[in-house]
Amino acid sequence: MRLRSQTVEQRDSPISTAYDLLDGSAYAGKVLDLAQAAPQYPPAPVVSEHVADLVRRGEGSEYTEVPGIPRLRAALAAELSEAYAGRVTSENVVVTAGCNQAFSLVASALAGPGDEVVLALPYYFNHDMWLRMNGIVPVYLEPDDDLVPRAADTEPLITGRTRAIVLVTPGNPTGVTVPPAEIAAFAALAARHGIALVVDETYRSFRSTDRPAHDLFADPAWSRTVVSLHSFSKDLAVPGYRVGAVVASAELNREVCKLHDCVAVCAPRIGQEAAWAGLTYARQWRDDRARELARQRAWLSEAMAERPGGFELLSCGGFFGWIKHPFADRPTADVVGGLVRDHGVLMVPGTAFLPDDRGTLRMSVGNADLAAISELALRLRDMGAD
Repeated sequence: MRLRSQTVEQRDSPISTAYDLLDGSAYAGKVLDLAQAAPQYPPAPVVSEHVADLVRRGEGSEYTEVPGIPRLRAALAAELSEAYAGRVTSENVVVTAGCNQAFSLVASALAGPGDEVVLALPYYFNHDMWLRMNGIVPVYLEPDDDLVPRAADTEPLITGRTRAIVLVTPGNPTGVTVPPAEIAAFAALAARHGIALVVDETYRSFRSTDRPAHDLFADPAWSRTVVSLHSFSKDLAVPGYRVGAVVASAELNREVCKLHDCVAVCAPRIGQEAAWAGLTYARQWRDDRARELARQRAWLSEAMAERPGGFELLSCGGFFGWIKHPFADRPTADVVGGLVRDHGVLMVPGTAFLPDDRGTLRMSVGNADLAAISELALRLRDMGAD
């Protein structure tokens, strides 16, 4: 059979590729798995109990409405309206099978082959992959020296084929949070050019501030330009339940639902029920987990302050640490392989998030407690001494 070249020519999953390295590890001790960003704790008891009760009653396996369970859509709309001091309604919300699907549906509703989408660097690899596999051209926006993308640097990249600008904040892989004023500048830029601003807010609960992530929802006309993407995977520790959301205009959501119906019909009912229970009953539990992750970020920053082995922490936020390795004469893929093979540390190479090799690595802070972070510093120091 003949396979589609745009898919064949794309890379394999960077996460799968990273975990394949474990097969070649010669490290005799415990491997520090700092690759995939997944909570290392179970969901809130109230979420598990709600799901278990559904299953015991023989429920939870039915289809839902294509845009999602009405009470979940209402709950998310209410939370966003409160948290952002703005106005979001149920009709603005479509529940998806995770945030990756949310992005894919939105991108396919906005753009087609030959169109362009601006991605801030470093990009989230699945965003770049999806665009390329669908013939959409990613146009890369370099951040400033603090790894913050700037609207002023974006204007020259916009052409007649541009359909959207994509931001991830807090960033994946950098963890950098884009300031609210800068997000507002991006929204104004997108509005002037009649294109969409797509803001992936998967890690919104893990910012280092209680201030609203942005004030876009306070503008009565926000839905003409803004598309906000959300995930419950990290926030509620339910990555396997596959539940996320698109927050956008009713017009865009109608097109998203056409695509959603073809791809999945609806997000898994059990995941939607879990998300509703978490939004409704687990606020304190969510806040506690966010504070725990903030402590882990502080531990990492302290452990990396002296640049063990020459490794430098460039940024740390959300779920991630973005690290520069000291081996200028070695490809990053080789450095990552050596870390796993000889030192028992698994990270994702920065080349998964960039169009070129800039000597960087992504680690998941969410996978590391204080003991693991202390051990990481020791192993990085050992590798630097090799």
